[in-house]
Amino acid sequence: MPPPKAEGHVPCAPDASRMPGMEFHNRQPDAHSASADDFATTLWSLVLAAGQRGITEAEHALAVLCQRYWFPLYAFERRRVSEVHEAQDLTQEFFLRLLDKNSLAATCPERSRFRSFLLASLKHFLANEWDRTTAQK
Repeated sequence: MPPPKAEGHVPCAPDASRMPGMEFHNRQPDAHSASADDFATTLWSLVLAAGQRGITEAEHALAVLCQRYWFPLYAFERRRVSEVHEAQDLTQEFFLRLLDKNSLAATCPERSRFRSFLLASLKHFLANEWDRTTAQK
């Protein structure tokens, strides 16, 4: 059983200790912030491995993908969500749902770009979250 996560731990967020100058919790979008154009080049071998649950390489591939794509997705959300912590929570929840539903298994390099898949998935997730929160009010 893995050790319990410390409060405020962001499992899919890039490891700021390995990237000097990258304080993700306090970073505000500005002219130098990541955008949809800042998505990493897709390594399809990682994406395909991450979609295959049960193989040894899948866990490592998932970790690498989360680190590569967490900040660009967070930056995309920050342009739509006013609160930093809300955008962080939504980014984490998006990754959790993506992994829980094993959505990566459905990705295919011939169908579309991975960036397009992630952005479309994130937009659907945000729309669903908006509908859910407004329905509760």
